[in-house]
Amino acid sequence: MRELTEENRAPISVLFYHRVADTHPNDWTISKDQFVRHIEYCREHFEIISLGEAQTRLQQKRSPRPAIAITFDDGYAENMRFAIPWLICNRIPCTYFVATEHVRNGRPFAHDVENRCPLDVNTIEQLRAASHCGIEIGLHTANHADFNRITTRSELETEIVDAKMDLEIMIGERVNYFAVPYGLPEQMRPAVMQTARDCGLRGICSAYGGYNMVGDDPFHIRRIHGDPDFIRLRNWLSFDERKLRQTPTLPTEDVIAERDLRSPFSASPANSRTPIVTTSNLLENGSLLGGSSLLPDTPLQA
Repeated sequence: MRELTEENRAPISVLFYHRVADTHPNDWTISKDQFVRHIEYCREHFEIISLGEAQTRLQQKRSPRPAIAITFDDGYAENMRFAIPWLICNRIPCTYFVATEHVRNGRPFAHDVENRCPLDVNTIEQLRAASHCGIEIGLHTANHADFNRITTRSELETEIVDAKMDLEIMIGERVNYFAVPYGLPEQMRPAVMQTARDCGLRGICSAYGGYNMVGDDPFHIRRIHGDPDFIRLRNWLSFDERKLRQTPTLPTEDVIAERDLRSPFSASPANSRTPIVTTSNLLENGSLLGGSSLLPDTPLQA
């Protein structure tokens, strides 16, 4: 690690979480105490940076010290009770990826319904308030889509292109980053990557683990699960060059019909539907769900 740091090639890790809560435990929920323990460990051993700064270091091929970025997937309302206000109060940057149709309609995620515990999802107002406080809002498709099962160009554009524009309207901000649901190698198909590039997204995030190293493609950001088991998480974050050799090969073929891939890209310019939304009244009631305030007086500079 010392040699990599001296050569400005220190690894950059990106953690992803789903839900921070002490109720309804499941495989994608971590307790509040464990979450704080994770972040405090990261603050002690790494530089915590924004996702944008992580990408900038990869683009500039200069990473002077081991760093970590924090992200969330899906968009659970419970995160606005503790995790996001806690990050804001502690000036810790975060990118928060949401599925737009679940937000728009308040529809629980299928995996929660199957688990017989439908959980509340974020509202548009919560996302605007978080964005106003410096949390970057990112895209997680429209319907939490599995790109290994999408077979037409129109479906692909609905889940990425249209969803990006819808989210920009919801929050009144440009959307720069996209986290692929499930994020395994089989979902990271060429058409998905190219569609994300073509519609103006700055980067795409996977979820199968791995470091981000100087020399990697800065458009594809690899992420590590914020494992509730602290020992496993610490092992993941401990740099080992042998792990670099375990990086899986991404698919080179698409499940989308060849004739659809030849169709012209039909997206509008990235910002053509993005309005300016006033958010000054969103924080008057305290926390992002209402009640006593956990937020600082000034926005976080992520």
